[in-house]
Amino acid sequence: MTSAKDKFGAFIRREREGKDIGLREMAKMIGVSPTYLSKVERDEFPPPAEDKVKAIAKIIQCDADDLLARAGRVSTDISDIIKRHPVELAALLRTTKGLTADDITRLARQAQKAKD
Repeated sequence: MTSAKDKFGAFIRREREGKDIGLREMAKMIGVSPTYLSKVERDEFPPPAEDKVKAIAKIIQCDADDLLARAGRVSTDISDIIKRHPVELAALLRTTKGLTADDITRLARQAQKAKD
């Protein structure tokens, strides 16, 4: 999941630079000004809107949900699912507290099999 030591902006800057993508190039790809993106990367501005975060995730080839979590958000589709079944999903999420990532992945696979 997310690393507490990596703020959103620092993370995307490191990943962008690691892929040799220029600031102006990425700003153009996601439809923002280079100045704005620079301020986001320096954590002077908060992370952009969900659609921009998802576009950044695609460009730097990272999981969109992970990047949204780094931005302090959850995807609207996840939020909508929770709103449809708040009691049940809250209980499910609380039950997973303390499980490892592998345990949660296994649980998700079992849920997918039950769904299919």
